[in-house]
Amino acid sequence: MVAPLTQKLGTKIVNILILFFFVALAAIGMTLYISWQLEGAGAAINDAGSERMRSYRLAYLLSRSVHDKTEKTAIQAEIRQEIDRFESTLRALEKGNPSRPLFLPKEREVQLQMKLLRKKWMERIKPLILQILDSNKTTGQSILVSAYHPALLDFVSTVNDLVLMVERSNARNTALLRSFQIGLVVLALIGTILLIYLFFVMVIRPVTRLQEGIQRMAAADFSVRLPVKSKDEFGALANGFNQMADRLKNLYGTLEDRVQEKTRNLEDKNQELAILYEFAAFLNKPASEGDLCSGVLKKLMGVLAAQGGLVRLATPNSNELHIIIHEGMSEKFTREEECLTLGECLCGESAQRGTPVSWDLNIKTERPLLHRCKNEGFQSVSAIPIRSKKQVLGIFNLFFREARVFDSQETRLLETIGQHLGIAIENQRLVSREKEMAVSEERNLIAQELHDSIAQSLAFLNIQVQMLADSLQRGNTSEAMDGLAQIREGVQESYDDVRELLVHFRTRMGNADLASAITSALEKFEGQTGIKTAFRKSSSGPPLAPEYVIQLLHIIQEALSNVRKHAQATRVDVELSQNDECRIIVTDNGKGLNFGPESGYDSEQHVGIKIMKERAHRIGAQLAITSTPGEGTCVSLTLIKQPNVHGKNHP
Repeated sequence: MVAPLTQKLGTKIVNILILFFFVALAAIGMTLYISWQLEGAGAAINDAGSERMRSYRLAYLLSRSVHDKTEKTAIQAEIRQEIDRFESTLRALEKGNPSRPLFLPKEREVQLQMKLLRKKWMERIKPLILQILDSNKTTGQSILVSAYHPALLDFVSTVNDLVLMVERSNARNTALLRSFQIGLVVLALIGTILLIYLFFVMVIRPVTRLQEGIQRMAAADFSVRLPVKSKDEFGALANGFNQMADRLKNLYGTLEDRVQEKTRNLEDKNQELAILYEFAAFLNKPASEGDLCSGVLKKLMGVLAAQGGLVRLATPNSNELHIIIHEGMSEKFTREEECLTLGECLCGESAQRGTPVSWDLNIKTERPLLHRCKNEGFQSVSAIPIRSKKQVLGIFNLFFREARVFDSQETRLLETIGQHLGIAIENQRLVSREKEMAVSEERNLIAQELHDSIAQSLAFLNIQVQMLADSLQRGNTSEAMDGLAQIREGVQESYDDVRELLVHFRTRMGNADLASAITSALEKFEGQTGIKTAFRKSSSGPPLAPEYVIQLLHIIQEALSNVRKHAQATRVDVELSQNDECRIIVTDNGKGLNFGPESGYDSEQHVGIKIMKERAHRIGAQLAITSTPGEGTCVSLTLIKQPNVHGKNHP
């Protein structure tokens, strides 16, 4: 099991990079701050130097104002402007201006020097200048100007000292800036080396170890193990690799045993498939219900080495199971257990629940057992249901003289065989029922045809015979001869009907060639009746299945029979069109039929027409009969879908 992660590798890397980022950010911030200080101090040096120059200019302007009387007023105004600019610059130096930037260093001696400069200006220099400007006497102004020059030199010296102090501070800040810049270079170099080392230790080395471990494992060295030196993803990966190596080593050590086990399982599966194939092939062959059960029972006894076996099938609509096949069982046993009730003993319980049972008879149980198996000398018995569509048709039993209980795999195999046998039995029963239905339907059609032809003719002959007897008793020879002629004609007609029915009943289709069958039927019809026939065909579709061809041919023969009996026709035309749909049209030039309401004719009462409709309905065809008195009759038959010889429908 992989150990839980204490700290993720990504978290470690992110923390290291964040630390390196803040250190670099602090160093860069300090260099920016010092650069800002240097820029502000440089501006202060410039402004302080301008104050020094402005002091000299004030002295120059004062001298001019004393000696130049013509421009005295303008010079004094200029002096006052210079005083204002001087004081504005002093205020800027004192307060500073971050937007320029402009500010004096925060050092104490610089601040004291600035205060001294302000004091000398306010207490000595500015009062002297104002006194000179306010004096009206030239002599007094000259004396004041002479006194101003020493004070000016002292004031300028103070300004120079301030500038020198700021320059020294800037020199120190410049040296500090260079130190920080050198430190940044060293930090970048050390940080890069440190990051490379950390990534090597945290990422590259574990990946290299893992790669080497995989290569050794690929070379079948399952003893390789990776050291777990961290609790991050690589630690979990190394732990998982070691667990995988342990499992692979264990699997490799037991590989041969597992291969042998899988080989045995595969052989068992192949044997099971071979058995199922053998049983499926046998059950697919046509055979009776008893032969199917007998064959399956014998094969199972041979495969499983059973000493006895029997098959019981359930009686429909009852709770009884009857033995139909048995092998290796005594007559006494089969006589006593010939009929078993559902739920009785193990076998009846298996049939009732629909579940297989495999039981050692030596094991005591609370189930009510008959113990006839044990009295026969058997030690174990198995009962497997015979099922089809979730319905239990019966069971088959296998008996062993030694203790033998089937495992789950063998039980599944027997259940599958029981299902195959049940499906085969059900199919056989369905085929039998289908044949019975076909025979029953054909018998009904035969009965209808006999009733429509032979029965009516015999009834007519019976009446004629009675009339003949009456004529003979009265001695009316002429009437008797007429009756005898009618009897002879009726006998001939009955004979013709019998021959025609025999031809119909003997009709068999060896292939699905409908056109050939119609041609043969028309040739026989023309030879028997002398009525001319014509046949036209057009076919591009697949051939029909034989069971459809025989029904279509019977309908055509019935139509021809009606022409012979009732139409008084001289020509019959048959047209076959077999494309997307199969269409047959039988047309005669006889006297026709009157289907009008005034005729009283009911086609449903005509047995021949009714038989034709029933045959058409059986194959899903549509039958239509149209007729006009004096213009003949047309029988049209349409098969909407054409089942081909393989039983598939084509639209």
